[in-house]
Amino acid sequence: MSDFLANLDAILHETFLGISAGRFAAAFGTIIAALILKKVFGHLFVNVIFPLAGRTQSRYDDEFLNSIRKPAEFLVIIIGLFIAVQVLQLPTEPVDMRRGAHALLKVLVTFDIAWALFNLVSLLELFLSGWVDKTESTLDDHLLPFIRKSLRAFIIFLAVIMTIQNLGYSISGLLASLGIGGLAVALAAKDTLSNIFGSFMIILDRPFYIGDWVKAGDMEGVVEEVGFRSTKIRTFAKTQITVPNNIIANLPIDNFSRMPKRRIKLNVGVTYETSPAQMRRAVSLIREMLTNHPAIQQDFFLVNFTDFGASSLDIMVYCFTTTTVWGEYLDTREDVCLKIMDILEDLGLEIAFPSRSVYLRGEQEQKEALPTVSATPSA
Repeated sequence: MSDFLANLDAILHETFLGISAGRFAAAFGTIIAALILKKVFGHLFVNVIFPLAGRTQSRYDDEFLNSIRKPAEFLVIIIGLFIAVQVLQLPTEPVDMRRGAHALLKVLVTFDIAWALFNLVSLLELFLSGWVDKTESTLDDHLLPFIRKSLRAFIIFLAVIMTIQNLGYSISGLLASLGIGGLAVALAAKDTLSNIFGSFMIILDRPFYIGDWVKAGDMEGVVEEVGFRSTKIRTFAKTQITVPNNIIANLPIDNFSRMPKRRIKLNVGVTYETSPAQMRRAVSLIREMLTNHPAIQQDFFLVNFTDFGASSLDIMVYCFTTTTVWGEYLDTREDVCLKIMDILEDLGLEIAFPSRSVYLRGEQEQKEALPTVSATPSA
């Protein structure tokens, strides 16, 4: 037994790179213990912490735990590696292995933090999605993927920068070059950036939703898609217009889909043979017809004899329909026009059309109208 202990002590005192075998064994045992503790930690998450979080009605704690579970388990490994490095007491000569090991640990810590933040972006997305669901607009639904991708790209960028710095390299020159390159990229992508900002303005102001019938400048149609670079409008000729967002964000937009009611404006002309009594009766009956019409708004309408036109006596009919659907509006307008025709026909009135009267005078009348000129003979 004493020989075994002596041999074991001799083996433990054997050195490699200035580190005894005993320290190697202790460091290896520390790593094994860290791996076991990682398994225990994962088991604790699955069987204890997750069931407790599942008892709450909120989804945020579940998403938070899902986001940090793997990074937390990996942190246990990093702690075990740190303890193992401390136990090894790595040499600094002729190569500073201790500094290299510490730099590697910093890189692992940076990676672990970035991993956790990368996953926690989904928690922010869950929170924003609850806010987006409360709005009627579908435009802000396009904003969520953009925010998620941008935040994760920014986290990866910071992790890379911190990793380079932890490895002992200066990042000042890199940041300076990125600044110059970023300026060049910004100048080259000026239109793209303005389109992205234009899309933000559309999402925030909500001048229209997808499916709305709009008119912007010379463009008119139904909004099909709102992206971060352009908006697509389907015209009534079934062509598709792709408009950069920086342009449409600066145009006056007429949104027909947001009309609470649609207007009917008519000028009905009857012939000059119409008597004042007939005109009063026609106006009265048209008003009565609009009052009893189920598709006409009753809060405001006008029927008045307004003008002595060039070839007609004009009656203005001004009212609004209860529907804003284009097809139903046309049906209502048609019915109103037909009922006005029925009223005029019952009264014996004729609808006037553009005409011109030409008066011709007879030849004898023209001669009589000529002036008489007397001539005195010369001496």
